[in-house]
Amino acid sequence: MYLLCSITSFGCALFLGRAYFRSRTRLLFWSSICFVGVALNNILLSVDFMLGPNYDLSLGRAWIILFGMGAMVYGLIWDTV
Repeated sequence: MYLLCSITSFGCALFLGRAYFRSRTRLLFWSSICFVGVALNNILLSVDFMLGPNYDLSLGRAWIILFGMGAMVYGLIWDTV
């Protein structure tokens, strides 16, 4: 299930990236970076469930989603020109 979410997130990032290259609207760029982070987080979540309780990838997932959401917050708040 999480693998399907990551494929969907990568698809959204792809479409947002294509729209950015056509229009050069910077919010589309930051949104695509955010969706890449969400997709990588979902991939690591799938791997985490496959490995079982002996391994914990939550710290790596937290850093990746922090980077993705931080890019989105930067794009929404500070990159308003």
